[in-house]
Amino acid sequence: MIRQDASRHELCDRTSRRRLVLSHKSRDPVATPGSAASAVDPTTAVPAVLAAATVLAQIAYPLVSGDGRNSLTVATVLLFFAASVTHALATRGPRFTAALVAVTAGGGLLAEAVGTHTGVPFGRYTYAGTLGPQLLAVPVVIPLAWTMMAYPALLVGRQLTQRRPGALPLVAGLALASWDLFLDPQMVAAGHWGWLDIGATLPGVPDVPVGNYFGWLATAVLMMAVLARVLARVPTPAGPSDDRVPMALYLWTYASSVLANVAFFHRPAVAVIGGIGMGLVAVPLALALRRPR
Repeated sequence: MIRQDASRHELCDRTSRRRLVLSHKSRDPVATPGSAASAVDPTTAVPAVLAAATVLAQIAYPLVSGDGRNSLTVATVLLFFAASVTHALATRGPRFTAALVAVTAGGGLLAEAVGTHTGVPFGRYTYAGTLGPQLLAVPVVIPLAWTMMAYPALLVGRQLTQRRPGALPLVAGLALASWDLFLDPQMVAAGHWGWLDIGATLPGVPDVPVGNYFGWLATAVLMMAVLARVLARVPTPAGPSDDRVPMALYLWTYASSVLANVAFFHRPAVAVIGGIGMGLVAVPLALALRRPR
């Protein structure tokens, strides 16, 4: 009897310890890589697959040319957009996602339409008609590109301003606008759009006016301020969410853009300027994600 009671107590202790460990893991929303809790959450499996497809499409970009590259550009935006939107839907719900798309895609279309017709805030530029159907003289895929990158930028801003939430619009805006240090030189070189009046430029980047980057920063900060205000009022599922997919896409965009401009596009100035500008956000983000919780 004594031996049986001891066995029962030992079994109960093991069960209790196992439940305690599982309970602790279930409460750890961002576990360290390699741990049991770091497996992809089933709710973010679809965004993870779409993110992987985005990465593969971006890897293929320097390896194709002509119409194939144009089509791949559109496909990459659609995949990235789908990854961002499905992640927002899975982790924050439909009302958050609808507000996100309305502010970023709607705001992006408005900014681009005003920009192409008035030259404000990006300077006088036109699209070449190589990116598919247009709305208000803007390729339909362009507003989707605003959403695809604005969502990770918003989450990056939240990650880096946890102790100073009032700085969210500025940090998230910088996270979004600094991406343009890579985007515009690449798209101008590909012939998708160009400026009519260039004026002053950054060293080694002769085809993009400096004023464009200030226009991007102002637009991005305003967009993030609206997002922060609107989305704060939208109810989202309780508890922390697994944001590793959009964070990884942001860091991949940064690292791959630096590498591509050095190794494939032979634009070292873009690699340096973009590496420093976007690195102001990407490097602190990488360090923050590496710190133990």
